[in-house]
Amino acid sequence: MLALGLTSCFVNLLALTGSFFMLQVYDRVIPARSLPTLVGLGIITLTLFAFQGVLELVRSLVLARLGQSVDERFGPVVFRSFAAPPSRRNGEEAGMQPLRDIDMVRGFLSGPGPTALFDLPWMPFYLGLCFLFHVWIGAAALAGALILVLLTVLAELKTREPAQQAASIGVERMALAEATRRNAETVASMGFVRRLEDRWSEINLRYRQSQFRTVRITVSLSTLSRVVRLMLQSGVLAVGAVLVIRQEATGGIMIASSILVSRALAPVELAIGQWRGFAAARQGWSRLARLGDLAVSGGPEVELPSPCETLIVDKLHLAAPGSSVAVVRGVSFEVKAGEAIGIIGPSASGKSSLARGLVGLWAPTLGSVRLDKASLSQWEPEALGRHIGYLPQEIGLFDGSIAENIARFDRSATSDAIVAAARAAGVYDMIVQMPDGFDTAIGDQGAMLSAGQRQRLALARALYGDPFLVVLDEPNANLDTEGDAALTRAIEGICRRGGVAIVIAHRPSALAGVSKVLVLAKGQMQSFGPKQDVAKQPVPAASAAFLPVRFGRAGDGRAAG
Repeated sequence: MLALGLTSCFVNLLALTGSFFMLQVYDRVIPARSLPTLVGLGIITLTLFAFQGVLELVRSLVLARLGQSVDERFGPVVFRSFAAPPSRRNGEEAGMQPLRDIDMVRGFLSGPGPTALFDLPWMPFYLGLCFLFHVWIGAAALAGALILVLLTVLAELKTREPAQQAASIGVERMALAEATRRNAETVASMGFVRRLEDRWSEINLRYRQSQFRTVRITVSLSTLSRVVRLMLQSGVLAVGAVLVIRQEATGGIMIASSILVSRALAPVELAIGQWRGFAAARQGWSRLARLGDLAVSGGPEVELPSPCETLIVDKLHLAAPGSSVAVVRGVSFEVKAGEAIGIIGPSASGKSSLARGLVGLWAPTLGSVRLDKASLSQWEPEALGRHIGYLPQEIGLFDGSIAENIARFDRSATSDAIVAAARAAGVYDMIVQMPDGFDTAIGDQGAMLSAGQRQRLALARALYGDPFLVVLDEPNANLDTEGDAALTRAIEGICRRGGVAIVIAHRPSALAGVSKVLVLAKGQMQSFGPKQDVAKQPVPAASAAFLPVRFGRAGDGRAAG
């Protein structure tokens, strides 16, 4: 910024070239009728204009590079904000707004707006030169400058509120568009496109109205400022003509002062025209700065060893991000390496919320989740992720190959590790039967796969790298009998290698591989222990159907009973 200020200093000094050339032509060349003087002045003027052009080009390119640096600085932070768990997100930054903020700030810095801001401080210097020509020329220029400065202040005051409203409504507008696109099949199949369209139209109308208010104010003030500048330029020319008639100034001063005033007031006019972009970029920068502050954290300085002994849940209370109402209350249990437990309970009993707390997506409001006696917060998120496998209810796959999705897009992943995860999930045969095998492109959200294939592929991703803790939330919701059997083998494999498996299920066959059962109801633990012992205790009616699984394995008729 200091370098840009210094460059602007030379640019504005060189901007006097045209005025002084006119002054010399009218006051020296024409009275003396000297062509050699005109040629000499012309050479000097062309040289100075060339330097001015080079410096303005350099300044514009540096500003464009500065815009790129905004992306370099905030790009990784913004992307990480998309992947941050809900408990760690800034509630003000919704949807894709941070990415739009980067584009907005970069676009403003690469445009003409910043040059006007750099040139504005030079207006007093130009006005001072006008006073040196003649006090009345300076007074006329000063009056016009005050009018334009007043218009600039009005632009700031009048556009701030509608610009903020437009930004807020824009977030709401984009959220609806993204949600509609994400759920397009549901919307189209059940025929409520028109109703969503009506909602979109209402939000879009408010957005357009806010945008139009900002544009109307900016365009009106910009047009007014341009008219004032033209009138002032002609007025200064008229004042100069009066002074020439009264022999208080020369013709060169008359012409030069008119050009000088135009140069002095041009940045003000440009600033008013660019004020809308400036206001939007300022708001975007503030949001990015807050996002950057949230992303700055010291992080653990000591890297903990890989967990290998226990998962301890101690008096755990969990609340949804942004809410103070606990959905899980006082849950405590311990699972040792090599054990698998099933979590059952009625709908809305807190099972999925507990799963999110176990993998660190929701921060505890009270209590703790510990791996080998160390709370999850003591791990750096990237390191913790290597020790956790998670299969949520809503399976999220990415556009890419099967191998990339299984390996969690780890570029250093080995073929052996990918194949091992596929075998552990029982999907190796399914994958190699595809035309391109592990290189098969699955499309966005795994669109090229069936629901069962997506779930089994997500299970392989959860098992990649042999994580110590594997949490499976309704892992067999879309599986057939073969898939259920593969799931049971996967759970048993986790136990054999000394891991911990947590299985949340609505179908009994998912619990065939577990040794203990935890029963939840209304966010509280009702019972916990071996399946046979829990089966003998009174449990919520909605959970009782799970317990016959203790009599058989997946696919057994008694287990399905």
